[in-house]
Amino acid sequence: MKLLSSSKLSHKPLSINCFPLRSPTVICCLKAVFSRQDRKSRPVFALSDVLLIWAAFEIAYLVRSFLPLPRLFFLTPSTKVTLLLVSALAFVVVALWLRAYDGLSRISAPDIAWRTSLQCFWGGVGVVLIEFALRLDLSRPFLGLFLLFAFLFLLLFRLIFRAAAPALASSLAQPRHVLIGGDGPRARQVAQTVAHSRSHGLQLIGFLSDQPGSIHLGRAYPVHPWRDLPALLERHVIDEFIVAVDSAKLSEIEDLLLLCDDEGVRTRLDIGFFPHVHGRVSLESLGAAQLLTFAGAPHDDFRLTVKRATDFLIALVTILLALPLLALIALAIRLGSPGPVVFSQVRCGLNGRRFMLYKFRTMVENAELLQLSLAHLNVKKTAFKIPNDPRVTPIGRFLRKFSLDELPQLFNVLRGEMAIVGPRPPVPSEVSEYERWQRRRLRMRPGLTCLWTLAGRDALDFEEWMKLDLAYIDTWSLRLDWFIMLRTVPYVLSGKGAH
Repeated sequence: MKLLSSSKLSHKPLSINCFPLRSPTVICCLKAVFSRQDRKSRPVFALSDVLLIWAAFEIAYLVRSFLPLPRLFFLTPSTKVTLLLVSALAFVVVALWLRAYDGLSRISAPDIAWRTSLQCFWGGVGVVLIEFALRLDLSRPFLGLFLLFAFLFLLLFRLIFRAAAPALASSLAQPRHVLIGGDGPRARQVAQTVAHSRSHGLQLIGFLSDQPGSIHLGRAYPVHPWRDLPALLERHVIDEFIVAVDSAKLSEIEDLLLLCDDEGVRTRLDIGFFPHVHGRVSLESLGAAQLLTFAGAPHDDFRLTVKRATDFLIALVTILLALPLLALIALAIRLGSPGPVVFSQVRCGLNGRRFMLYKFRTMVENAELLQLSLAHLNVKKTAFKIPNDPRVTPIGRFLRKFSLDELPQLFNVLRGEMAIVGPRPPVPSEVSEYERWQRRRLRMRPGLTCLWTLAGRDALDFEEWMKLDLAYIDTWSLRLDWFIMLRTVPYVLSGKGAH
């Protein structure tokens, strides 16, 4: 049988208009609609941002000129136009990077406010950098007013759009007529979601089944016999055919699927007959073979490449800037207790690959030999952790409190064995004791920090640690990485949660 859909699917439940979406096929269908809407709306939002930034700039400039401040502030026409253009460009580029234009009609007002605040923050950083590059001496009150008005104007416009979006979408969206193959519980669930997604351009026109009649989902929808599909394709507009049947039925309707393929009808196959998995599902090609792919971790090669490049640059710059500190720590360790400065240990990395992890030594030289005699003090399940570990040296305790002992792992990042953000790399003995669901955390490159750092570090129990790592994998994005990095710095410097 030829699988026809090339769209990405997902097992992650979503919710649109308060109706739960648990069918991967419907999620795929809605994602396709949403992605088209997002692509079409980005130029409109970018243009609106330019106009709103222009208005915020002019009003801020006007208000600043009337403020009774001792310093006179004035921009020449050419400087003003240049600054305005590059500022608007900075805001639009930041918005595209943060995907601030995507899904504005579907996300909550607090999420819109958060996206807008991030855009204004990074846009403000861009304006300041532009000021230094152009050697301008801008008024700080003017900059503050400009960013304030920009945030208010952008937020107000987006909230108004969000409120008006349903009516606007229903009037402008090109309807997509959907026929459902099957009448079982999954088919009805798919159909119910489609029936309640009219504002997103989906219209349910009926079902195909072995038992003709009607199905009531708010109103009656006709149920046609399978053999009527050729006639339905001739008499009605059918944009999409969603098949939600048992695997045994697929071989019986293979000719109908090929018919839809011949006529160019977009066909989607519900994969509910597969065992439930956490992975994202997509159909890919390997030569002439069509492969249904399950991915339990992020597999977007472009974004993962961006993550790797960012990690490499951050690690390289940090090492260069921290060289004096690294030398000072090494000297303190050498003077504090006998033994090597750097402690190395075999850890498990991406997909279980083993590598040598580096840390500044924080324990006595024979710490690993003493571990067995201290096993009764362990307070963690699977992982080995002792509060107030007697093996830790005085300088080691200070380094651990502020995570300075982790700095040599930046060299692991340079070598590609670790990332800045990701699950912590376990030792092989821990991995051998993992339950099956815990092994999925090995599907992401290990990192220096992750969600567990922000949630309590060493204060977390082992299962909470595992669940936070898996939550990071399931919700990973470049923006999430930056959020974790920016939140980690003040948290680690405060010394909270470290033992």
